[in-house]
This record gives sequence, C-alpha cells and structure tokens, in this order.
Amino acid sequence: MIGIKSIASYVPAEGLDNYAQGAKFAKDEEFIIGKIGSAFLPRKAAEQETSDLCVEAANALFANNPQLSRESIDAVIVVTQNGDEEGLPHTAAIVQDKLGLPTHVAAFDISLGCSGYVYGIYAMKGFMEAAGLKNGLLITADPYSKIVDPEDRNTTMLFGDAATATWLGEDAPWQLGKAKFGTDGSGAAHLKVTDGVFFMNGRQVFNFALLKVPAHLHELLGEAGLTSADVDAFCIHQGSAAIVDAVARRFEEEPQKFIKDMVETGNTVSSSIPLLLEKHILDSSWKRVALSGFGVGLSWGSALIYRP
Repeated sequence: MIGIKSIASYVPAEGLDNYAQGAKFAKDEEFIIGKIGSAFLPRKAAEQETSDLCVEAANALFANNPQLSRESIDAVIVVTQNGDEEGLPHTAAIVQDKLGLPTHVAAFDISLGCSGYVYGIYAMKGFMEAAGLKNGLLITADPYSKIVDPEDRNTTMLFGDAATATWLGEDAPWQLGKAKFGTDGSGAAHLKVTDGVFFMNGRQVFNFALLKVPAHLHELLGEAGLTSADVDAFCIHQGSAAIVDAVARRFEEEPQKFIKDMVETGNTVSSSIPLLLEKHILDSSWKRVALSGFGVGLSWGSALIYRP
C-alpha cells in the first residue's frame, strides 16, 4: 500500500512584514493576528521560479532521507496554478531536469489550489498502485506573489510563498484512508485571475468554507464509521485565522483539535496542509488525522490518514 513516508519544505527567509502592510491599510494588530493570522509573509526572490521552490523542497527531502536516491524516483506530480513562466511546458518536467531525476520518471502537473494536496496524494497513490511504481514525489508550490496586487488589501496581506515535497511509497508510517471530494464551478468567479492579477471575493470564500468544510468532515467521518473522538487532530487548509477558527467552532465537537499555524507563513495555498503535517503530525504519537483543503474552483477535498 502506498502511503506518506516523509515530508520536507522550503519557506523563503525573506518576505513582507504584515504589520507594515497593516499600517498601510489602517489595520491593527488584532486584525492582523486575529483575522489574517500572519505577522510575516515569505516571498520568493525575483529571480526564483516556481520550479526553483520545488527543487529546494525536494532537495531538503533527499537530504533528510539518504536512503531515497534520485534514481529510485518513478513519478513526480507538481501541484500548482502558478507554474514557470507561462505554464508551458509543465513545471514537473522542468523540476525533473533541475533535480537530475532519471528520464523514465512520469512527471505531470495538477492545476489545483488550496484543495490540491488532498487531491494530489490520492492521485499519486492511485497512479503508483495502478502502474506498479515504488517511489513518488508530490510537490506543492503556488507562489501567489506572482499574481497578487500589492495594493489590494483583500489579498496582499494573506498569501505567503512556500513549497513542500512529500515522499510516497510502500511500507509508509502513514496510510491514506477514506476520502471525499467535491467541485462547484458556479463559484469560479469568487477566486480567479484576470490579465495576470488575482481576485478574491473574501466574504463568499469565507461563507463557502464555513458551510462546506464542517459538513464535509462530518460526512467523511460518518462514511468511515468514526466520530470526532476517533480523530486526534484536524489539519485543514490555513486560509486565514478567521476561517480556521470559524470552521473549528462550527464543527462543534472538540474544536481544540483543529491545528492553526500560519503566523510566519501566511496562506501558502496547496502547501498549507503538508506544512502542518511536517511540523505537527508525522513525528507525533497520534494515530488518526483528518485533512481538508478547500478553495479555487470552487473545489474541496477531505481525507483521513492513519498509522497502520
């Protein structure tokens, strides 16, 4: 069975002071930390491309796992909606070359945002098991600094750049359990890019998350024959402090199990869930964790991972 073996990340050291941005837009500390949730937003260097962020995260993964050789990689999936240059060729092909991976590697992109990690781990698992592959890299990198308008108070204080690399393979300490997915393209206009600039209807996105995510998690647990008492932690997309807090309160049962950690990263899109897993879950003593990603599309995905 293919599962999660290890996760590594790359978060740029340079970035934006969100207190300075807040002052520019007449926002106080209570708003910055209580609503936005981030004091610092990492930003890639001007010369860095999306593939460079991917390579940094993957190299960290190889460094942390010396038993994993580049020659042993069979598949690479890059989850991004802000790939290199104009999106052609696919970023995964560029990453394959920059990492020096063998040419027998299957490499492709998944164009999903904040739900992308949950979709990605199941896409990789299914692909690998169907093709008999042994080692896969699922990489997330969606630098919104490419598309956010620094004068748009609704978006410029939210997003941070980051990348993660997840090693999926056999005999993994974390297995993938029940999962559920959804799409509502009628909400596409709430999160979109026009002429290279990102637009977000924050109120509609907040309402979508509040209505969809708690109900989706309840459905997931019900179909798995579980209750919230059977789950040690909930790792949901870190859209903002307000969204994480509101979803936790709406979920009602044990809201304290919802992890929130975005003060130094901001909303890192498809990287937010694996950043939580790397920092809080993989080396923990917990046995079962629920994931939920939601955003652009509108799209959402929830899943259970567990120790066998």
